[in-house]
Amino acid sequence: MCESPDPSTPASEHVSTYPSRPDDLRLLSRSPHPYTRRPSELLEPSGSYPLRRDLAKESSPPTDSGTEADDEHFLKGLPAPRRPYKGLRGHTDVSSGTSTPLHASTTPADEDGRRVSFGAKQDATWIQPSQPVATDRWKRKRGREILRRSTELFLLGSLSFSVCANTDVRVILLKSSQEIRYATGVAAFLLVLYPLRLLVWAYWHRKPSKSLPIAVPSSFDPAPLFYPPIITTLVSSLIAVNNPAALLPNIILALCALPQALIPTPSPVGEGLSPLHWAVSCMPFFLPRHTSGLGSLQTDMGTAPTMSMAISPETATLLYPLHRTLLGVLHALTATSLLPSELQLLSVALINILLLSVSSQATILRAMLWVGGLDILVSCTQPIQWGIALARVPKWRFKRPSNTVKPSTSYLSMLMSWRRMRHDLFHAPLDSSSCSSCEAIDDPGDSPDPSATTSKALSRVRSINVAGTQGTEASFFSGIDGGDETERKTMARRHTLPGTSKQRKSPTHTPSGRRKRAASISVKAFASLTYKQAVFRKWTYAAWVYLCIIGAVFIPLPVVGVKEVVMYDALHGDEPVGWALGYLFGNLQWFRWQVVSHNLGRWICLPPILRRGTDAAEFGGHGWIENYRASLGEANTRLLLSAYCIVVIAIGLVVVYRLSPVCEVDTRRKVFHFMMVAMFLPATYVDPCFVALALSIVLAAFLLLDLLRASQLPPLSKPLAYFLAPYVDGRDLRGPVVISHIFLLIGCAIPLWLSLGSLGRSGDGHLLGWEVPTREVAMVSGVVCVGLGDAAASLVGRRHGRRKWLWGGGKSLEGSVAFATAVFLGLMAAHTWLRLGGWSTNDHYGTTWQTTMQGAGMCAGLASLTEAVLTGGNDNVVVPVILWTCVKSLGV
Repeated sequence: MCESPDPSTPASEHVSTYPSRPDDLRLLSRSPHPYTRRPSELLEPSGSYPLRRDLAKESSPPTDSGTEADDEHFLKGLPAPRRPYKGLRGHTDVSSGTSTPLHASTTPADEDGRRVSFGAKQDATWIQPSQPVATDRWKRKRGREILRRSTELFLLGSLSFSVCANTDVRVILLKSSQEIRYATGVAAFLLVLYPLRLLVWAYWHRKPSKSLPIAVPSSFDPAPLFYPPIITTLVSSLIAVNNPAALLPNIILALCALPQALIPTPSPVGEGLSPLHWAVSCMPFFLPRHTSGLGSLQTDMGTAPTMSMAISPETATLLYPLHRTLLGVLHALTATSLLPSELQLLSVALINILLLSVSSQATILRAMLWVGGLDILVSCTQPIQWGIALARVPKWRFKRPSNTVKPSTSYLSMLMSWRRMRHDLFHAPLDSSSCSSCEAIDDPGDSPDPSATTSKALSRVRSINVAGTQGTEASFFSGIDGGDETERKTMARRHTLPGTSKQRKSPTHTPSGRRKRAASISVKAFASLTYKQAVFRKWTYAAWVYLCIIGAVFIPLPVVGVKEVVMYDALHGDEPVGWALGYLFGNLQWFRWQVVSHNLGRWICLPPILRRGTDAAEFGGHGWIENYRASLGEANTRLLLSAYCIVVIAIGLVVVYRLSPVCEVDTRRKVFHFMMVAMFLPATYVDPCFVALALSIVLAAFLLLDLLRASQLPPLSKPLAYFLAPYVDGRDLRGPVVISHIFLLIGCAIPLWLSLGSLGRSGDGHLLGWEVPTREVAMVSGVVCVGLGDAAASLVGRRHGRRKWLWGGGKSLEGSVAFATAVFLGLMAAHTWLRLGGWSTNDHYGTTWQTTMQGAGMCAGLASLTEAVLTGGNDNVVVPVILWTCVKSLGV
């Protein structure tokens, strides 16, 4: 039981016991509310900052990395402990975990930084520590957090230095030095100006008690401030070596990704457009040096596809509103599944795919994500929302069919029925459907039509008085709670002698007398439907969604249909289905004979037949694997790779199901990581364009299947949910999107897509742009990072992790060492496979095995430290991108 505070103590000492703000009440709520984001986690800061007290016992804060077994401690914090009374928890109750924060009895002084308080009495939340131990603990915690953020900034600085030290990148940066200096100066100026703006606001609106009324909270996360602009600029600088037109749009997008709070605005910060931010983001394009000469792409690969023109001034000025609008759409679709920095990076990546897609693989990805995604978003949003609302209505809430004929029963059978006996002996309700749990919500469907309600509102019940004689007929009004004293006296008793008169259920009260809760809007909208009508409507919504999906793919419109866009933008006018058949089966003699005999050559694109002399000499300088691929046939090689991947997937699923009874969830999840390594590490170098195309198609399929799962529409939603349920973790519970498998695929695919965007292309005929003459280790950096590093860190850290990092959290030193070791071995294995295969590389520096080992060690250490300190992004996406940047810049 919570002790009542002493009235003589100051009011500021009772803030931890009696919260007065809604945010404080939300923090003390019993439910974790995984879909609700606190103001400090929003895209923009809110007007007030929630007061998060330290727990009585320090616990590891939830992160978005996977070293501590993918945040399974989030699941452990869901059950709430027993409380002696209903209501809010007091300061002496035991916390149920990190998901339900608790106000400690002694609050340290670090709460000064939790909100900007300027000495006003009504906002007096400056809580002074009552014991020196709390102050020491707070100082240690703040010191560890400062060390963590300093390490994070040092890693970003080291990564920037390695990129700038690259000789090829240095040439690009010198040509765009004016734009780089402008973007860096604007970001630094806004960052320095922000605390000055806080000081001006404090002295203008309040009377601060301190000379410097600014405190940096210990929970400050610099990820939304640094990761989107820095990663965008560094990645685009590496791609600009072979694609100079990619740098300028990404400089503008880096400025667009700056937090809205840094931009001075006369009105409070909101989700709308800021005119000053818009103007600042457009300035790099209109600098004198870049008003002309950005029209074409210069590359040393003569056969590589070039960009016909760069972005126009009109497109450059619309990048900021496009970015802000896309952020709002993505936030509405994913709710709280993605963090702010992840939303920013996702928006920047989608805009790059939209504007800078040159190769056939990137164009196909753009068609699936943008054309197909917009088609489904426009045509299926409302039916999906209706389907979700209908799926939330339980079966017993629907209206019973009115034409149901009840079997006639005799008077004796009605008196001797089991339901009547239970009613007489145990005071159970006569109607089995009128239980207290089922009648707890008010439903207009339970009551008859209005005419019947008005005509039968008054019912009479015969009762027996104490003397045994028949009393007067007592009347009561059904469904009325309260009234005058006369009505209360005339209300009938609940339990009387059995009679033939049927009592109507109250539409507003349960049989026990409790008032029903008001039904939600979504329930009321479908309360008038019967269960059969609801099922029919649900299948109607599902049919509409499936028809829209099929139409978005096959509709013959050049801007709306995915197939048409792929045909004209990616395949140079070839029909996609026929091109795909020739791409996979074109080297089979039986298939070629059927195509020729049925005169299908204009539809199915057959590759040229290998000429022994010329083609062998052509492939002679590319290694023995390329020679074998040329002799076997490129299409046959793709069939072999597809069969190999199917076998690996089948074996992996069998292993997962065999391990289900004996191994925990985290171990079974890591089997999928090793499956990615087994599939893509050897196959990527053989045919990188085919692997990139397969990853794009699988990503689109994953997104589509998760949409069907979240929409709860038959017949695929339930099987998908049952299949994914054993493998979800805390990150999947933050929002409606199950992100684990999607981020696993994206983490493996992004480095390959970026490498293909930075390399030249070759090919002829129908396969123009579908061959890459060179290979590099950076192609498989995502597979190595996610498949080997993350899995090794989780498995070793969970079982042998004893020493934590200095800044605390769930990451262990043993797990980080395992991560670095696995990444180093994976990079060296990729380099060995690249050398053994005989592929030509982009080796401008003449690296030896010693320099390669040094570079791989540096990349592995940087990726491991980033994974250990990262809290503002998913490690399956951010860490592979950072590893690709490091490997690419160092030339491993």
